[in-house]
This record gives sequence, structure tokens and C-alpha cells, in this order.
Amino acid sequence: MSKPVLSAHFESRKPSAVRMAQMKYEERKVKPEAVINVGIGNVSLPTNPAMQKRMFELSSPESPFSKGVVRYSTTAGTDECQAAFRNILNCEGFDTSKLHIQVTDGGSAGMELLLVGLCGPAGTDEQPLMMIDPAYTNYISFAQRLGRKTVTVKRHLGEDGKFNLPQLDQIEEAIKANNPGALLVIPYDNPTGQLYDYETMEALANLCVKYNMWMVSDEAYRELYYEDGQRLVSIWGITDEHVPGIEGRRISIETASKVWNACGLRIGAVITDSPEFNNRSVAEYTANLCANVIGQYVFGALAHETPEQIHAWTKGIKEYYKEQIINVYNGLKTLEPGLIVSSPDASIYSVIDVRNVVKPGFNASEFVIYCASEGSVVIDGVETTLLVAPMTGFYDVKEGANPGSTQFRISFVETPENMAKIPELFVKLLQQYEAQR
Repeated sequence: MSKPVLSAHFESRKPSAVRMAQMKYEERKVKPEAVINVGIGNVSLPTNPAMQKRMFELSSPESPFSKGVVRYSTTAGTDECQAAFRNILNCEGFDTSKLHIQVTDGGSAGMELLLVGLCGPAGTDEQPLMMIDPAYTNYISFAQRLGRKTVTVKRHLGEDGKFNLPQLDQIEEAIKANNPGALLVIPYDNPTGQLYDYETMEALANLCVKYNMWMVSDEAYRELYYEDGQRLVSIWGITDEHVPGIEGRRISIETASKVWNACGLRIGAVITDSPEFNNRSVAEYTANLCANVIGQYVFGALAHETPEQIHAWTKGIKEYYKEQIINVYNGLKTLEPGLIVSSPDASIYSVIDVRNVVKPGFNASEFVIYCASEGSVVIDGVETTLLVAPMTGFYDVKEGANPGSTQFRISFVETPENMAKIPELFVKLLQQYEAQR
């Protein structure tokens, strides 16, 4: 008897690069004593105290869930949850008086809305989404899921650990050739850990105005930058005063996951200064009904935090990550000077490129599978393996060699004690793998 047929899209699906290692490790029959998972940005720190209080007191009299009733909110989200996102931006010094805020199920749902709303289907002449490679892999996956077209301008990781943008005239030529509907930027970059300064943001914004594109900024890590004296960068810091015509075409993707340490809460937002985009986006999202209402209530606690409380929280988080990232960077470069490690500028990620220390034919995905499926080394007397993400999935490569074939993204989400083991663990596993290849 014949079986029902899957769609061609489902038949072609493979696990996301950020989940591959974990899935392979779960299949492993004989597991080592310990595993350190830095393949996904699953933050393990406690969330903000104001949010914790609400989370632990859902049955208290002032909670909307005290009687056990969990109703839908409006599609755009509760007023309080919207106010929380607005309060954060206000505390950071940005004018929110003309901004429209739509709460979504994590930043992921916001990504899907912008792809549906700004970009045309693949295989047509409608406008694609332009990204800057390497880019967060889920944008690529969501575009494939939705049948939307993407195009990229390429960055390359130099020996100095910098992912430098192409010259502006090269970016402009790519815009002319592909006629994108929107340009995506990730100022505190996932996956590279690089930071876009305002000069770069304004130059890209000028191109968006010149070629009538939307400018979309993924600001999941907005407060996480590590150079002393650096100014906080945001799309909301770019106005008509700096780039005439940019207002009315700005969109940001927000999330509770990273700075606020609440990945599993699945609360995000799409913020825009375009009333038309907001109205259409909310209309599209009515099919989803609303974002998680318990998550909205927990995150809504931030609507009532003072600027001093917001600043104290973000300062503490920034100091924590800065120490971890610099320690791992220095450890890797000390143990294996031939490694290229992206400079520790922003977000909670670093890229490691092994191109100078491996034999020809190296494949990052195969190394990740090896570590998850069979590899292990002894660290501090404990048999341990490491889960990382291959960078191949972060490049939108349709033909030719993928630069990610020798690159990995690591996330700074484990305990400081475990993060301190990463340099020795990575280098020993790489040597073990190369010895048997």
C-alpha cells in the first residue's frame, strides 16, 4: 500500500545549524560524563528580578491568572507588554512617541512577519530581503519556509578576526542588481559578535532611502557591547536629522530572550514608525490570535522599572558577558595561535575559524557531528564533549564554496566554570578529530 506524500519542502528539510549538535548528541548511545553545549544561544542566567516576581506569583491576587483563567489578549499584545518594550527604549534615550509596537511569539514570529510583509515570493520579480552574510540562520530558514527570496552581500573573516563589510559601492551595486524590498542589519551581530557603529548604520540607511527600501534592524542584543566609551547603537538613533527620509521605513525586531534572560518565555516584538506596516502586520498576525499571554504578563513587569533599574540591569549583564568572552578569546589564541577568533565586540557569540590549522577537505558539520556522536576528551579528570554550531548554515550560499566550512559559532550561555573549559576542550577535540581523519 502506498504512503501519503510529504511536500517537497518537508522532504528537503534538515535541522537548523544551531540545533544539529544537540539532536545528534541525543541519539548518542554511550554518552560521556559531561557535555558542554554552546551550540545555541540558550541563556542560562536568571531573568530580571521584576519578571521573576511575577513568574513566581502567578496565583497572587493581583495576577490576571489568579482564578486559573487564561484568555487571549488582543493580537497586538497587552498594553502593559507593549509599554515594557517602549519603556526600555525610553530609558535608553530614544523617542518612542511615534512608534507602533506589536508583541509576537518571540523574535522569530517577528522575522516571519517582516519576510511576509516586505518581500516577494522566490522565483518572481518581487523584491527580496537583502542580508549581510553571515547572517542569523533562522532568517534563511524562515525565508525558505515561506517561499521568500533572499540575496546577500558578503563579509569575510580576516586574519585579524574582523568581519569587514564590502565597500559601499559594492553594496550599492548589489542593490541595483537585485532590487531588494528591505535591508536587514544586526548591529550587535549574531553570529559574528561584531558591532556596527553609527557611521556604518547611517551609510546603510542612506542606501535604504536612496533605493526606497525598508531598513530592518534585529536588536536582540542591543545593550551588549564591550568597548569602553562606545555609544549604544540602534535604528531608533537614526532619524531624519541624520538621514533625511529614513523615518517611516524603520523596523526593529525585539525579544525578551537575550538581554532579559528569558529565552523560553517566547516574547518578542515588531516595532515600527510606519502606521501602514503596523496595521498590515497586526492584520496578518490575527491568524495567530495573540502572543503567549502568561509571557506577556511576566515581561510586562518591565513597564514599571525606572531608568536607574534598567541601566543597572543592563550594566551587570554587559559586564558578565564581557569577562566570559574575553577569557575564551584569550584562551583559544593562547592554546592554538593559528585559530582565527572573531574580535569580542558585541552580542554573546564568537566565531572560530580553523582554516589555518586543519588539513584540506575539513568540513565543519562533520566535526560537529563527530563531537556530538563519538568524540570526547578528558578535562579536569572528566570525560567531556563539546556541542557547537557549524557556520555553514549562517551563509546564504547557493553555489560555490561555503566560507562556513571551516568556521563555528560558540554561544556564551554556559556557566563561567564551563566556559573556562571551552578553549582546551575545543582544541583537544579538534586535534583528536584531525588525527583520525
